[in-house]
Amino acid sequence: MPTICMFRGIKIYINYNEHIPPHFHAKYGEYECSITIDDIELLNGDMPNKQLKMLFGWAALHQEELKEEWYLAEQKQELFQIAPLI
Repeated sequence: MPTICMFRGIKIYINYNEHIPPHFHAKYGEYECSITIDDIELLNGDMPNKQLKMLFGWAALHQEELKEEWYLAEQKQELFQIAPLI
């Protein structure tokens, strides 16, 4: 699972062998969740509210890049890093 971004203790990654809908995974301590790329909604898992809001904001800022990452992952190509929240 290639890590595409890390900020404020949150690790974000996309798997190469994934299922639809397009989504990314996030891990924060013992919490893990998946967030859809197109709608920027919680797909499954659990995340503290503060970190979930940060993830939604980050995803909105980088939605086009996340779509590109999803395409690359489907093609089994190398993923790139996306800028973190500052």
